[in-house]
Amino acid sequence: MEMKSGILAGMLLATVVAGPAFAQGAPIKLANVAELSGGGATVGTNWKNGIDLAIEEINAKGGVLGRKLEVTHADSQSNPGVARAQVQKALDGEPYVLLGPGYSGSVKVTAPLAAEAGIAQIMGGEAAELTQAGNKFLFRTSFGQQSSMPKVAKYIHDDMKAKSVAVVWVNNDFGRGGRDVVIKELERLGSKVVADLSTEAGQADFAADVGKIKAANPDAVFVYLNEEESARILKELK
Repeated sequence: MEMKSGILAGMLLATVVAGPAFAQGAPIKLANVAELSGGGATVGTNWKNGIDLAIEEINAKGGVLGRKLEVTHADSQSNPGVARAQVQKALDGEPYVLLGPGYSGSVKVTAPLAAEAGIAQIMGGEAAELTQAGNKFLFRTSFGQQSSMPKVAKYIHDDMKAKSVAVVWVNNDFGRGGRDVVIKELERLGSKVVADLSTEAGQADFAADVGKIKAANPDAVFVYLNEEESARILKELK
């Protein structure tokens, strides 16, 4: 996930103008809490790098309303409990905006903290329930599952012409949310789900899952895991 500089600058402009204690020339403080280690390190590192690149570009052009951006980075360790503690610590510093986390489970437990503090939270979680909760301080950088999964199901049914599908998902808020919506849409379109397989975050061996997929003999397999686990199961499927 890359934090586009134009999007970031636009959202910050609205936040800074409306925010309290506007001080001309003072740096704009941002706080990022992301998965820099653990199972989500690929996501969190890409997210951090995107933020750093966007801030570098914005500052090189004079910042926002003449103010430079400053960001602090904290590691959630891909753990919701740690993410909550890190977000609370970050909010104590009174940033204008909270960036992250990327994992839906971590966003779920940190969003109420940012909302209570009145701080906008720009996050990467895709679980449908995050925005369905009606939190006015929460902003996505990607499609929510309620938007993306119907498109995926339509592609599988209409373009791939798959009459039978195996769905493999990771057993967390992200995976469960995507699994629920895509299965509902596949069945509505007429594609039969012949295997519904739950896997665990950080899982290294997918031999048993691949065996079940082979036995089900689907026309297509929809893999909805985190990045590293997706790579592992795809290698085994091949």
